[in-house]
Amino acid sequence: MTRIGTSDLNVFPLSLGGNVFGWTADRDASFAVLDAFTAGGGDFIDTADAYSAWVPGNSGGESETIIGEWLASRKPQNVVVATKVSQHPDFKGLAAANVRKAAEASLARLGVDAIDLYYAHFDDETVPLEETVGAFGQLVTDGLVKNIAVSNYTGDRIREWIEIAERTGVALPVAVQPHYNLVHRNEVEETIIPVAEEFDLGLVPYYSLASGFLTGKYRSTDAAGHESPRAQGAAKYATDAGLRIIDALEEIGQAHGASIAATSLAWLRAQPTVAAPIASARTVEQVPDLLAGARLELTADEVQTLNAVSEWTPTHA
Repeated sequence: MTRIGTSDLNVFPLSLGGNVFGWTADRDASFAVLDAFTAGGGDFIDTADAYSAWVPGNSGGESETIIGEWLASRKPQNVVVATKVSQHPDFKGLAAANVRKAAEASLARLGVDAIDLYYAHFDDETVPLEETVGAFGQLVTDGLVKNIAVSNYTGDRIREWIEIAERTGVALPVAVQPHYNLVHRNEVEETIIPVAEEFDLGLVPYYSLASGFLTGKYRSTDAAGHESPRAQGAAKYATDAGLRIIDALEEIGQAHGASIAATSLAWLRAQPTVAAPIASARTVEQVPDLLAGARLELTADEVQTLNAVSEWTPTHA
């Protein structure tokens, strides 16, 4: 178990991504994945109110609704659910009134009394940050939210959020969710992790497996032959530099009897301030690798080998 920042949330060190629920995993498949994840010891689920509004016929909130129905059906003990605000088509941005309405809508879909971890999904510079910070603080004061966090914020904006929260006496963020993995490192390591270390924030990285590239399934930049909607995003990493990372992951994984995906997740967990990487599964068969990635402990030399082979990957990809 790992604690998220300064919160009282002690979670399994891997978060199950809910972005596929209502998209590439229908209700039954989502239930099966959630069952397998929790049966294997998982207890931390990540979603957002906007998932999956991009799918034709969807309007947003589908993932939360499926998770809520699963929670009502299974009544699991001590499951932590994180969700986010700012991108739902009906609740765009981070104005105070919108944050409140979006949180209430998420609570209704999830069927819970309070949201365990509530993220500002993307920064909204059209709204004074003081207004947004105050709105999140009020949600905690009123008991709708237990802990707050930020996603896709720059280090400078995180610092500014914390300064405002301290000055106004409202709840401080406990976590930050950045795009971070073995092929997307520099920006996070240079600008986010130092802030997280200074203020004791837990990192909960998304795209932990680089849209599937870090599973080892994509060995060519041509995504043809792959059925996944994310294949093109994964295949773009299959350059010479990217494939050297896959080769290193495969060699290290074999020494532990672990998959490339599990080894990649273990590397991420070994990074400073990382509490629990996020990874999604659209089928039950994909769940064991995620659970293994939460338990695999790499040696310092193995971590350094992966650090070295991935050091010069571009940050813009």
